[in-house]
Amino acid sequence: MKLDFYPGFDIEPTSQPMGFRYGAGVFGPEVECRRLDAIRKSLRDPNVDGPDPVYTIAMDVGKNEHRSLLEKLHLLYGVVTYAAGRLGREPVRSQGHIHVVSPCSGWSTPEVYEIWSGRAVIYMQEYAEDQPGRCFAVYAGPGDVVIVPPAWAHATISADPTVPLTFGAWCDRAYGFDYTGVRAHGGVAWFPLLEEDGSLQWERNPKYAESELICKAPRHYAEFGLVKGTPIYTLFEQDPQAFCFVPHPETVQEKWQGFIP
Repeated sequence: MKLDFYPGFDIEPTSQPMGFRYGAGVFGPEVECRRLDAIRKSLRDPNVDGPDPVYTIAMDVGKNEHRSLLEKLHLLYGVVTYAAGRLGREPVRSQGHIHVVSPCSGWSTPEVYEIWSGRAVIYMQEYAEDQPGRCFAVYAGPGDVVIVPPAWAHATISADPTVPLTFGAWCDRAYGFDYTGVRAHGGVAWFPLLEEDGSLQWERNPKYAESELICKAPRHYAEFGLVKGTPIYTLFEQDPQAFCFVPHPETVQEKWQGFIP
């Protein structure tokens, strides 16, 4: 499957089986498959049918020449591809989660997404508690970048059921996922629902206190040195320190105050 946005290195999603093909000079692991049964607890209707596997993940991908540098900087590049289709009335999506506290920084770390193909909604809420705080749904297409700040619960949603969704993301190398709060509430604070025409509507999860959902387009994140249209992997190549705020969010803690994605 050809990508709609070139991510800065030679990689291509595959459909049979679902995963990735790594090009010359690119390293990457065997993919991990997320089966439908693994995400049922975070779905609005846990008994739905849908594509299985729902999505595949390859954590720690990049150019061979950067492998040792990425390890030294505690950075990791992850790639994900979603199946086309639906999960009942819901779109194909990940489980909502919070990043675990990293031993590298003592913080729950941020994540920098870049959409390659398909259409995505990066959903995020400040807390996975009864009061979810501010809730955002950021609609993104190929080439768009979205930053999820430290300690926020979030999920990635495919906004077009007719095509696969593929994206990459900068993560902390000591990544880990905490599903506890989201699963205790039967999902995130707002459920995305697909209408017959394929458009998305949102339904509040009654297990949380009332909240407002803000739907928006991505912004440019100039304060983080991002350049619209330039792949985030290329920005790393140009300046290896550019994404050190991912494993070390404490170095830019003023930027997380009142953060708007």
